[in-house]
Parts: sequence; C-alpha cells; structure tokens
Amino acid sequence: MLGVTSFYLHFSRPVWCWLFVGLAGLFVCGICTSACQYCCYKIRYVAAEYDPTWLIFLFFSSLIAVILGVTFGDMIYESFMQRYYEYTNLNDFNFVDVSKMRGEELMDGARLTFQPGTSLDLRKTTSFINVNTYCVAPITRQDNNGVKSELANYDFWAVGLNCCNADNTDFHCGEYNNPKARGAIRVLEDDDRAFYRLAVQQAEGLYHIKAQHPLFLYWTEDPHGEMESWREEGYKFFFIAMLVHFAFQILMVMLAVLGFRKMGHL
Repeated sequence: MLGVTSFYLHFSRPVWCWLFVGLAGLFVCGICTSACQYCCYKIRYVAAEYDPTWLIFLFFSSLIAVILGVTFGDMIYESFMQRYYEYTNLNDFNFVDVSKMRGEELMDGARLTFQPGTSLDLRKTTSFINVNTYCVAPITRQDNNGVKSELANYDFWAVGLNCCNADNTDFHCGEYNNPKARGAIRVLEDDDRAFYRLAVQQAEGLYHIKAQHPLFLYWTEDPHGEMESWREEGYKFFFIAMLVHFAFQILMVMLAVLGFRKMGHL
C-alpha cells in the first residue's frame, strides 16, 4: 500500500491506485469475516471461553498495515513525488535571455537556465502579505561591472515564501547570494502564484516597470539537482517507513507467540 500510493501509479493512474487500496480493504474485511466465523464456532460448539487465533492477529496487523501504508504513502506522494512527476512532464529551457524572451514563450517549461550575466535585481524587490509573506525579485542582466540593466519588460521573477522583510528589504530567497546561480525551477502551485502575481503588480506600480506575463521561479544553481532531491527524499522516507514497519511487525509476531503460548494455545 505504501508503494502503490507513494509513486508513479498514484500520479499516472489514480483510479487504479485507489482500486488497489479498495481491494486491500476487501482482503482485510475477508480476514475479519473468517476470524469472526471461527470465534463464533469455537464459542458455540467447542468451548465457552474465548479462544485466540492467528486469524484475529492477522486481521489487526493487516488492518494496521493498510491504514498506515495508505496514510504515509499519500503523505510521501503529496510532499515529494507528485511535485517531482509534475516537473518531469514539462520541458527544459537553456540559455534564456531575459531581455529578449517573454514569459508566454516558456509556459510549458519547468527548469530554466539563463545566459551568463543574468542575476537578481534586489533593488526592485517587493512582497505581498496574506498570512505568509510572498517575496519577489526580478531577474535581469548585468554587465561586467555588475551594473543591472533596465529592461523594457520584466517577465522573470525569483520568488520565495517568508524570506524577505515586509518593507521590501533583505530578500534572501533561494540561492540569492550564490554568484554561480543562474538557473530556476518554475512555481506550479496555483494558490502561491496568485499571491506572487499581486506582489509583482505592486512592484510595477512602485518601480514603474512592466511585467506583461510574469513567470515565478525558485532561484537555484542546479535546477535538475533540486528536482532530483525531491525524488531522493521520497524514496528515503519510503524505505524508512518500510523498515520501521518491518521491525514493528516482527515485534508484534513475537509478542503474539509469547501471549498465545502462555494461554496454552500454541
């Protein structure tokens, strides 16, 4: 159940994913029915006292396994793997020139690398506050002396959550201070994009600039490595959960054996 709900089947064939979960639930119900029938038979025809059976143990351990597998699998999927699969389905764009290209040209892109000399213009940072602080800074060109270019249109924005001050100072989102960083991963979350767009609209009025079709990006040196880290984290938590449950199941079996032996049923 953990593997079914954590990985690609959940993303590409969600109906099949939850069908397998339903079949696992039916399997557990079948064990429960068999255990109840056996207990009723023992009580009615064999002995008046309660007689434990491995069917009861199998029912409870299977029920716990299905519940935990689905719960933690869905958590792994939503936290890491869903985002990873969504990004792998989109394209790469390399050597993007922010002074010439427009945001609408890269709508199917997820990982971007920019031309040498591309950097953040921290003089034009803004933020929008709605519970969280949504921070934005335009991506521009600079010459060999570090002078930022003034662009006719600012469509590329580095963004981050709660990584700047409300007075539009101290922007420290992503790898803002990494001189080697000239790559980005596009923001795909619809809710966040709406608030980042409001922050850009504030920047347009405050700095008298234009952003016709802004794209919101997480600034980083290695966008591919950043994306692969999500997959690695997902697999890491998957294997940890498997090992922990394996140890838990062995412990439960040992306790059941000892308990049944003391009651004289083993």
